Formats: sequence, structure tokens, C-alpha cells
Amino acid sequence: MAIRRSIFLVNNLSKQLASALIVFSCMVTITAFAVPAIEEYGRLPAVSNMRISPSGNLLAFRKTANDKDYLVVFDLQQQKILHSVDLSAINPQHFYFLDEKNLVLIVSDYMRIQGYRGMHNMSSAYRIQIEKGDVDQLLTPGYKIYLGQLGLGRVVGLNKSRTHVYMPAFIGEPHVEAPPMALMRVNIKNPRKIKAVYTGRNHTVDFFIGPDGEPIAEERYNDRNNLHQVLARHGNSWEVIYEQEVEIRTASFAGITADGKHLVMLQEDGKTKRNNYYLMSLADGSLSRTNFGRPDRDVEELYEDMNRVVYGVRYSGFNPSYSFFDSKIDTFVTSLLAKFPEHSVWLSSWSNGWDKVTFKVEGSQYAEDYFVADRSGKIDYITTARPNIDVADINPIGTFQYSASDGLKIPALLTIPRDKIQNMKNLPAVILPHGGPESYDRIGFDFLPQVLASRGYLVVQPQFRGSDGFGGDFVRAGYGEWGKKMQTDLSDAVTVLSKKGMLDPDHVCIVGWSYGGYAALAGGAFSPELYKCVVSINGVSDLPKMMRSERRDMGRDSWVLSYWSLAMANGDASNEKLKSISPAYFSDQFKAPVLLIHGERDKVVPIEQSKVMHSRLKKAGKDVQLIVANDDSHGLIDGENRVKAVKAVVEFVDQNIGR
Repeated sequence: MAIRRSIFLVNNLSKQLASALIVFSCMVTITAFAVPAIEEYGRLPAVSNMRISPSGNLLAFRKTANDKDYLVVFDLQQQKILHSVDLSAINPQHFYFLDEKNLVLIVSDYMRIQGYRGMHNMSSAYRIQIEKGDVDQLLTPGYKIYLGQLGLGRVVGLNKSRTHVYMPAFIGEPHVEAPPMALMRVNIKNPRKIKAVYTGRNHTVDFFIGPDGEPIAEERYNDRNNLHQVLARHGNSWEVIYEQEVEIRTASFAGITADGKHLVMLQEDGKTKRNNYYLMSLADGSLSRTNFGRPDRDVEELYEDMNRVVYGVRYSGFNPSYSFFDSKIDTFVTSLLAKFPEHSVWLSSWSNGWDKVTFKVEGSQYAEDYFVADRSGKIDYITTARPNIDVADINPIGTFQYSASDGLKIPALLTIPRDKIQNMKNLPAVILPHGGPESYDRIGFDFLPQVLASRGYLVVQPQFRGSDGFGGDFVRAGYGEWGKKMQTDLSDAVTVLSKKGMLDPDHVCIVGWSYGGYAALAGGAFSPELYKCVVSINGVSDLPKMMRSERRDMGRDSWVLSYWSLAMANGDASNEKLKSISPAYFSDQFKAPVLLIHGERDKVVPIEQSKVMHSRLKKAGKDVQLIVANDDSHGLIDGENRVKAVKAVVEFVDQNIGR
């Protein structure tokens, strides 16, 4: 088997590394090469979202280069491109094959909606006819479909003859105050032919399709009375089989069994405190445990077909792991992971019967490389997302664990300058908290840690309390700890690595995105002596303002408000409490220079959050600059903007802690 990137192991790690208990993802040989330009790290991936067709003969993927952005369909047998669609004018989210002739493309448009103020991110689904290149929108607002909705990109099922897809949508005239959500049957060849096959309520959130291609279950959640329900079809009637009164949903219904008799439910296990896999009978709502729960991992993702029939699961962890119901599929996938030890292997699509799969590999030896494998053991390298980043350019990634001030064990990732791996002493460092905050980092080619490490900085990514992926107790340990223990978890990493002699405490910056941007600003406000520079990308600074914005956008009864109140302040989200942990109200305490970067049309964290911080720091006479990413969103999805942002971050860090 020939795989493009070879793996080399360093057998003699220094005593310093051994004493720090750092485990590395396939250490690499140290060779002197020119460091890639900063732009190469900031560019959008050249290839992404690779999918294989049901027959296993076609691949579809997104290809970006310079100002070009295409969806490409490639014939594996003929080794040629069949068709490409220009995506430059839209924001593609993902796509997949319906069959050998049709693709579904999900896009997000930033647009005005008739009768509503402001601009909004609108999700839509399109059918692409591969042979002719025809593109048709599957559901169009205003044609039986309620105008005032943002999410029309979901396909929840396919009929048996594969001529129609099922899509949830609110229906009714524009003046209706509480339109119901219906399950729409959409003709694939002629999307104007639509029919509501089942109509739910205004607070319906999901539908499930059975083996006969008909709806078998409806999920509801009512924000006003906090009632979470599941209704099942019993003959010609619908009956409630699940009912819980909860401010925040704790059960996630995400799939069905092949026989259509059970829903798959993900929920925390009371014993292990890990997200577990349960089956709920559609006959009577009874729950049964399965063997797919693990005491050391959360069930994180389901692998399911177009009708959401579940084949297997993915578990949490710095590297993903998997389990499948079919023992042959399980053996097949396990053998793939064994070929790439200590790397993240991401399964992305599969053919009928799982005879072929596409997957992406990333870590210390692979910068997002794509492969196709079959059950015979053959693995074909397809392409890389980073054509100008060679294996010799990747900085090694390690994992370690340290004790926080109160004794809680904090997992972390380290990205280490490759030329310093044998002499990790007194390095300038960047603390890089992740977003979420209920999220976590993985071993992979993360462009920010990689570009900073390529410039000589030790990059530390603490998985602070409140992070997901490490069990329910670890998440709950972060409730009410914004600006408090979630911050000291970060500063404790500096203390631990400084004591080991690996990090220079006088040369540390903090950089973060989204919640990580909040944590960076909180570091500047509440630990002003620790950090020599602060970078916030699309970060929150004013929590009372954020809550007002959420209340306006989501409604005062929304569970979203309950979640943020719990996460930020353990349920006591008074204005004064939120002010006390908001960096914008402590601008006078900053000592380090601050760089703010924000997407102009960010709808997740509005740009006003950075504008407020910038204004107050300026008024306090502090060193601050604001870079606006024009016409861009929370993820900085515009290639030019992302490159500019990465260059600005590196230059700013260099100015303040570079040597």
C-alpha cells in the first residue's frame, strides 16, 4: 500500500518532554526547510467536503484556488471531471449525492427577507443535475412556504422510489403570527411540485421518516411551557410517547433503527456522565440501553443514511474513534484508523453497503489529506487541502494534562515549533482558548496554531472546564465560571509550563476566536500582568449586551437565554452579575496592547461587541486597534479576509513577544 506522506518517529525524546508527560501525534524528523509564507496557512483549504456517490464511482468536492470556488464532480473510473458548478457568489455549507445523477447543495445567503428588518443568514437547499448542470432550489419561500424563516436547507428523508425528498418548513401566509411546521414532499425533478404530507405545530422541531417513506415521528419543544415531546404514528392517529418539562433539552433524538421501530436518542448516562446511545420504542416510548456507550468517551456523532437510519457512532476525543453495528464495517473502519496511528481520521462519506469510504487525515504528518478506501484494503490518495504545506512544514502536536489551581485535571494540546522539539526551553508562547465554550480542540491541521508555531511560538490550547467532549461533569464545572475559574484554567497552564522551563512567562500572548475571543479579552482585563498582548477574533466583550441581543433575536421565552444564563452565571444572569465578568466594563485595567478582528456581518457575535470594546479601550487611553473583515461572517469564510487576519495576528504577536 502506497500512502503519499510517510511517517517517521523520533525515538529519543528529551527528558524534559518525558517529565512533562507530553504525548505526541507521530513525531517527525527535523529537517531544515524554508518556512511557508504566512499566507499559505491563512488560505482556505484548496479541497473540502469530499463525498462519494452511492455506486462508489463518483466523487464530489469543493475546490478553491485564488478567487475561484467550484463544486467539482469527478469520475473515479474515467479519471476525469464530469462537471463543475461555480460557487463564488454563494456560501456553500455542504453537499451530498442523492443518487448518481443528482446532488443536494446546502448554501447560506446573507440577505434581506421581505417584511423583516435587517439582514439575515438564510439556509437553502438546491438540487444539481450532474449531467446537464441544471440547478433548482428545492423549497422557495413564498410559494406555499412561509416567508419569515431562515432554515430551508434540511432534507430529512427520501421516498422508496427516490423521486421525492422530505423537508421540514413553516407554511402559511406572511401575516400568520405562529405558522405551523409541516413535512413537505418535494419532487426532485420538478421542485415546484410540493405537498405537505403532515402538518405539525409552530413549536415542532423535527420529523422522522419510516422504511415505507412515510412520517413515523414528530418532535416538539415549546419554549413557553418548556415542554419537550415526541409523538409517534400509531395507525391513523398520533400519540405522545415521550414528554419532559425542561428549560433546556437534555435528550437529543437524532435517528431511527433500520426496522423503523425505534428512535435513536442521545443523552447523558447517569452513571458514567457520558453522552450515551439509547433506543426509544415508537410503540410505547420505553427506553433501552445499548452497548455503544463508553465510560471514557461521549457518543458525539451518528453515521446515518438519507432516511437517518443509523449505522454507527463516532466518539469524542482528541482523535476520533468509531463503532459500527455491522461487525464487518467495524473491522473495515478499525483497520483504516490503524494505518494512521495518533492522527485524526475523519470518515466523510460511504458508498452503498460501505464498500468504499472517503476520509480525511490530519495531524503531525498530514495537513488535511483525502483518501478513498475499499474493503479489500486498498487505500488511494486523492488530494490534499494544503498543496503548499509539505509534511516537513507541519509543526508537531502533543497532548498533556495539568492540574488547575483547585486540583481539576485539565487536558491540553501543544503545538511546538518543529525546530525546537529537542530543545523546548524558555519559549515565547501563545495561549489559544477555543470557542464555544461548550466545544473542544482536536488533533489536526489547525491553521492558527500551525502558523504561530511556524514562527517560533509554543501554542497552548487548554481544554478549560466547561469544554465539551470530556463528560457532563466537566461541562458543568464551567457553569458560572466565565471570567473566573475558566480563566484561571488558562493562566494555570502558563504557570505549569513556566515551572517546567518550557515557556517564558515574560513572553506570553493570548489569542482567541468567538468565546476564545472573550477569554482573551478577559485575560487582558482580569490578568493584566500575565499577557503581553491580546487578540480577540469575533469575540464577546459585553455580556449584558449579548443577552439583550439574544432576547431580541430568539424571543424572551427561548431556551437559548436559559442556556446562556446557566453557562455564564449558573442561572443568576442579572445585569450586575454579567457586567462583573464583562471585559468591556474593565477597560481601565488593561495593560497589554489589544488587537480586535471582526466580521462585518457576523450574526453569531455581532460586530458591535468589538466596536464597544474598541471604543472603551480608546477612551481609557489604551493601545488598541480594530480590523473589520468587510462583508464577512463569524468564521471569516472569505479567503482574502482570512489571510489578512492571519497576517495581522502574526505581525501583532511578533511586535509584542517576538525575539
